[in-house]
Amino acid sequence: MKNLFLLLWRNNFTMAFIALEVYCFYLIVQNNKFQNASALNASNAIVAKSMEGVNYVKEYIHLKDDNAALAADNARLRSSMKEAFYDKDTLLTTVNDTVNQQQYNYFTAKVINNSVKRRNNYLTLDKGSIEGVKPEMAVICSDGIVGIVQQVSPHFCTVMSVLHKKSSISAKIKRNDFFGALIWEGGSPFYASLKEIDKTVPVQKGDTIITTAFSSVFPEGIMIGRVTDSRVAAGSNFHDIEVKLSTQFQKLSHVYIVNNILKEEQRSLESNNKDDDH
Repeated sequence: MKNLFLLLWRNNFTMAFIALEVYCFYLIVQNNKFQNASALNASNAIVAKSMEGVNYVKEYIHLKDDNAALAADNARLRSSMKEAFYDKDTLLTTVNDTVNQQQYNYFTAKVINNSVKRRNNYLTLDKGSIEGVKPEMAVICSDGIVGIVQQVSPHFCTVMSVLHKKSSISAKIKRNDFFGALIWEGGSPFYASLKEIDKTVPVQKGDTIITTAFSSVFPEGIMIGRVTDSRVAAGSNFHDIEVKLSTQFQKLSHVYIVNNILKEEQRSLESNNKDDDH
């Protein structure tokens, strides 16, 4: 307290000068309409900026909850889209009746671990068997494909990323429907290769690559990426196609786990097929 009084005493003239300046400013503002209006406008602007800053901080604090809610809404929307239904044409006497049966449903998950620089990359999600997650379910994001569920515990699951040496996704060129296998050959997490496309097939830079209907894991038409380069090596019958992936694996936060409701039925039927070579 003594030090405070000493400080005030030492600076008494300066503080008195500041107090008089403030009082003079107050008198000028109070007795002049123009200065009064200017001061009022300035104070309103300062208050508005301050409130804008406070609102920005509040929005940032709630951004996590907003993103989670948005992801949940997107999952519900995807589950109601046309692509999530199986089209079944039923012929009844002379009437064609098309019945839409749900084939895919989507639910959200958060990425809690992720790697992109290894030869075999995996993700860990915060959803498990309690939420209905099973191995071999597809995982996608708003930009494109992510991977396939591998191991599942009650509360978590691991996902084999597209950036994995054993990953092979059935993919096609959207423009002409020619299909092949999308694989990742290591290196950059931004690029993969589309294989098994015959050299006679026209391939153009910028062609869109999407998933096919041949997979019982991924729905058809999910974005994969765009062609950035294509060449045919000497003596080869196939294109070597470079695809820039639409998914930015280094920024993944919220994803969608996709459940193919009819997968077991399809696989059970296909497992009964036998090749008869005579």
